[in-house]
Amino acid sequence: MKQWYQNLIANYPFLRFLGSRYTLVLIFFVVWMLFLDNYAYFDHRILDKEIKELEENKAYYQEEITKDEKSIKEMNYPGHIERYAREKYYMKRDSEDIYIIDIEEQRRKDSIEGAKL
Repeated sequence: MKQWYQNLIANYPFLRFLGSRYTLVLIFFVVWMLFLDNYAYFDHRILDKEIKELEENKAYYQEEITKDEKSIKEMNYPGHIERYAREKYYMKRDSEDIYIIDIEEQRRKDSIEGAKL
């Protein structure tokens, strides 16, 4: 075994450095800290990405909450409730007719017909 090791070191001199017990302990420590430990570097990268995503979600939902609070405050007035119901849910009075004009759809039809000509 020792002869094989001596031949290996003779052919590759940089392995003499790797044969030191301090170097082996250092390599073991680095591998342990990067891959195997509970606080490993790669685990931290994954957790940091999740934290960033959750913070973005938190900011989005806080914005939505402020929008909803604003719309709730506007709903305290009777005229706003009726307007909201008419615009969002297309509600009407019994004596009214509602006509919904979709401009986007008409533009698409016109562009398709124009392309055919």
